[in-house]
Amino acid sequence: MRERGRTRRMLGMGARTGGAVLRSRMGRDAGWDVLGEQLFNELSELKGPAMKLAQIMAQWDDLLPPALAEQLARLQRQAQPMPWDEIRRTLVEQFGDLEVAFAEIETIPFASASMGQVHRATTHDGETLVLKVQYPGLDRVLEQDLVQVRRMMRLMRWMKVPQARLDAMFDEFADSLRKELDYQAEFEALTRYRERYADNDGLRFPEPLAAYSGDRVLAMRYLPGIPMREAETLDDTVRQRLAANLGDWLTEELFTHRELHADPHAGNFATDDEGRLIVYDLGAVISVPEARLRSMMRLLGAAIEDDPMGMDEALRSMGGRQGEGAPLALYRESAAAMRPLFEPGEQDFSDARIHYRLREISPKVWSAMDRLQPPADTMLLSRTLNGHYWNMVRLKARLDMHARTRPLLAWAREGK
Repeated sequence: MRERGRTRRMLGMGARTGGAVLRSRMGRDAGWDVLGEQLFNELSELKGPAMKLAQIMAQWDDLLPPALAEQLARLQRQAQPMPWDEIRRTLVEQFGDLEVAFAEIETIPFASASMGQVHRATTHDGETLVLKVQYPGLDRVLEQDLVQVRRMMRLMRWMKVPQARLDAMFDEFADSLRKELDYQAEFEALTRYRERYADNDGLRFPEPLAAYSGDRVLAMRYLPGIPMREAETLDDTVRQRLAANLGDWLTEELFTHRELHADPHAGNFATDDEGRLIVYDLGAVISVPEARLRSMMRLLGAAIEDDPMGMDEALRSMGGRQGEGAPLALYRESAAAMRPLFEPGEQDFSDARIHYRLREISPKVWSAMDRLQPPADTMLLSRTLNGHYWNMVRLKARLDMHARTRPLLAWAREGK
C-alpha cells in the first residue's frame, strides 16, 4: 500500500469532514455531495481502516445525510482496485512461479474492498478458485492509520459522545480490523460454518482450500451467485425466500450459536435462482454473550409494549443511560417509529413511512447521546443488525416479525 503522504491525506479528510459538520450545525450548506465525492476518491485509493470506517457509516442509511451516504456507499461496489503488479508480488511470495501454480489468474479483480481484493484463478486441473489477497503493506500501515482514524472519530464529540465512549468504540473497531487481517481465523470460520449448516439448504458458504491459502492469501472454491445488491431486480418469490433465509440465519446465529457475522454490507452476500443465501466473507465474526442478548431483547420488548420506563431499565442493565433524567419522550418516539414492523402479520420492510420516521428521529437520538450513553460493547452488534435491516429494505422483504420475535422475547423474560 502507498505509505507516502497517507497521514497528511487522512488529516485533510478529517479537516474537510469537520468543516462540513460545523457548517451544518451553523445552519449553512454543508456541501455533503461534494465532500462525499472527495472522500470516495481519496478512500478508494488509500483503502485500509479509513475506508472501512466509511463503509460502515454508509450502512447507517438513517444516520448520514443522504447525499453523503450515497457517495460513501459507492465504496462497497466501485472502489478503485490496487494495481495488479502490487497484488502479483503478494501472490509470488505465496506461490512462487504463478505459471507453475495456476493455469490462469485474472489480473482484473471481480471484487475490491478496504482490506483486500479478490481474483479468480484456474488450476491446471481446470478447477476455478477465488483468491482473496490482502493488500501488500497493510500490516505495516494499519496501526498508523488507526491513529488518524481515532482523530477522525473525535468529530463525534460534536454529538456529545463522551471521550470514554469514543475510546471504547474505537477499541472495538480497531480490534475488529486486526482480526480481519487473520486469514487463518477466517479459514477456520468458513470451515466451522460449512459444517454447522451442511444440512441447511437455504445457506451456502464457499469451501476454503488449505493447499492454496496462507497468511495473506485465502483460497476458496469458486461459488457463483447473484450479488445481493442486484437482488432487488429478481422475481419477488426469490427475494422473499432470500429475505426469509437471511432472517432465519441471523436468528439461529444469535440465539443458538451466540455468534454473529458482523460485516453486513451487501457485497459480502449473494443468492441464486432458488433464493439461497450465499455468504462469501467471514472475516468478521463476533461472539454475543447471552446476558447481552437477553438485555437487548428486553429493550425491544419494552419498545413494542410502549413501556418507556422498561426501555430505560433495559438500557441501564446494559451499562448505558447513566445519571438522572431519562429521556422518556424520546423513548416513546423511538418505539413508535419501529413498532409497526412488529405488528401481527407480514410487514413490508420497504414501507417508506417507517424509513421517514427513522430518519426524522435519528438526529434527536444523536443529540441526546450524552444522556443515552449506549454501551460501547454493543455498538458493533447494533451496527450489524442495523445494516441487515437495510439489507431487508433493499430486498423489499415481507416478514412476520411478530411471530418471529414472540418466542425470543419470552426467552429473554425467562432469564430475569
